Amino acid sequence: MKRTVALVGATGGAGTTRLCVEVAALLAHAGRDVAVLDAAFATQGLARHAPGRIDPDVTALLTDADVDLPDALVDHPTDLAGRLALCPAYAPFERRARAKTADAAERFEDLIAEAAREFDHVLVDTPPVAANQAVAAANAVERVALVAPATERGADAVQRARGRLADVGATAETVVATRATDDDQPVDAADAVVPANGDSAPASAPDLDAEFSPAVARAAEALVAAELEFEFPTEGVLNAAREEYVPDEYVPDSLS
Repeated sequence: MKRTVALVGATGGAGTTRLCVEVAALLAHAGRDVAVLDAAFATQGLARHAPGRIDPDVTALLTDADVDLPDALVDHPTDLAGRLALCPAYAPFERRARAKTADAAERFEDLIAEAAREFDHVLVDTPPVAANQAVAAANAVERVALVAPATERGADAVQRARGRLADVGATAETVVATRATDDDQPVDAADAVVPANGDSAPASAPDLDAEFSPAVARAAEALVAAELEFEFPTEGVLNAAREEYVPDEYVPDSLS
């Protein structure tokens, strides 16, 4: 089982933040305590999923020695078996710039290790590898996963992202294709495929559904390298066999 995972966008707009939150919700559904750390300082997308005031944020953890991890964690309000805690970036440009320095990147590696001592799983929402904090995330975790849209552009981006990771001494062990709208999606390297879903994240919490949730569950299992137990509803019946909903060759029901 992998406890720390960096979900790295193979390209901008891959849906990495959304996938982080969805996978974290599924893991929390299974009774795991999960933290999501934000390395996408520029877009600050994780902040949209954190209720209430965000102060301090993850960049304060990296630039202010007096700020501790528990101070920057925001618990997601969804009622789940495990804890779902978010550590988003929400900062002015000046502090975001300081959080991208080499010294801050070293502190980010320490932050991942600290979170791993407190949580069962730590997911890092990581932008395409082009800044110090993204490099730190890719080298500080047990598993790196590339996230790419299920398009030809996404398939091309996976190859480029593998080369960029190799340049910084990291390797992507898992690929997840997102926003699939066709059964014949072009990201051949994908270990899991998540269909498009217009709901606000996390759509998989608090209630699992029979269409979107099984795809996220397969992604979660691929990311943490462990088989998880879920109960997916189907025609009003719970406790269905896992194999029925997460087959070896998964095709989202919603796209059939």
